[in-house]
Amino acid sequence: MEFKMVQKEIELQSRGWIPTFHDISKEVMEIVKESGIINGTVSVVSHHTTCSVMVQECSHDIDSFDIEYLQHDLLDIMRKMIPDFAEEHQYRHPGPIHTQYGRHVDEPGDFTSMNTDGHLRSVFFGRSETITIKDGVLDAGEFAHIYFVDWDHVRARRRQVNVTVMGTAESVGDRKFHNGEVINTLRKYTEEEKAYDEHFDLQLKR
Repeated sequence: MEFKMVQKEIELQSRGWIPTFHDISKEVMEIVKESGIINGTVSVVSHHTTCSVMVQECSHDIDSFDIEYLQHDLLDIMRKMIPDFAEEHQYRHPGPIHTQYGRHVDEPGDFTSMNTDGHLRSVFFGRSETITIKDGVLDAGEFAHIYFVDWDHVRARRRQVNVTVMGTAESVGDRKFHNGEVINTLRKYTEEEKAYDEHFDLQLKR
């Protein structure tokens, strides 16, 4: 069975002032289709430390912020857990050395380092997702979409997503484990664990 790998980069433009949710499902599926790989995995990875990749249902309805309802619900929860960076010294980061480093690498202003909320939110969700490809189809769930989330909203920015497709163009045969039997993962008690104990009488003889 021949193994094959394809890598592509998707360029995006985030708008700033509010976190941006990019639906990149079509682009990822196009990359998978063009790769010729029909069985394997596709890995979708953020190039940035203030961004995340998530697989989630498309909620269809979009509010006046151009954000899907489910995404805005998620953003509301994140704002309660990790408030938007709204004033100086709200968080320990950035410190004076990091701020100076930003100037050293020609950041446009100290404000660009005030994205601690984006870094912390990215940690919660992670920067990548890996999805199984079965017979040329992404096995992500019936309603799932792939989103690139830019939590950094201090300015509009160019962003990059790395997509790696790995696998084979050949059939992998039967995928069923143990002929598709349902695996019982519930705890199984031994006879000793279920044995009579005289203390039970206090309950049973009431």
